Amino acid sequence: MLDQQQKNRAMFEGLVYNEAGEPARVVIIGEEAHYAIPDDGFLRHVQAQQVDDAVIAHMKERILPMQDELVQAMLQMLGKDDIFTKAALDASVRNIDQQIRQTNPDQWIPWLRLYGFRIIVDVHGQVVDILYPSGAIGEEGEGDDDL
Repeated sequence: MLDQQQKNRAMFEGLVYNEAGEPARVVIIGEEAHYAIPDDGFLRHVQAQQVDDAVIAHMKERILPMQDELVQAMLQMLGKDDIFTKAALDASVRNIDQQIRQTNPDQWIPWLRLYGFRIIVDVHGQVVDILYPSGAIGEEGEGDDDL
C-alpha cells in the first residue's frame, strides 16, 4: 500500500508522453498526483500511480531475468564476495519495485531524460511503449513491442 506522500507524487514526471509525442504534465487533484495527457486540445487526467505501477512492473519484469548477472557485477564493483553481501544484493534486485518507490525521483529523472527514456501512454493512461536508452536493460534500441 502506498503512503500519502507517494500518492502525492508522480514517479516519472517529465518522462510521460502521449502517442503524438506531447508531454504530459503532472497535476495534483485532491491529494493525488495525476498525469494530464494532451488529447486533441483537451487534457485527460489519469492517476499517476496507475501509469507508474505499469512502468515499474515492466522494468522489474525486464530486470529479474538478469538478476544473477547484475548481482555478480555489483559484487565485483564493491570488491566483495561474501554470502551476506550477495544476499542483500539479491533481495534488493528482487524488490526493485519497492526500491524505486522509496527513492527521490529528482535524483534519477534528469539522467533518464538525458538518455532519452520515455513512456508513451494513450489518452486513458495505458502504457503503449517504453523507450529505453540504447543498450539499457537488455535493449538493443528503442521501444518495446511486448507491452
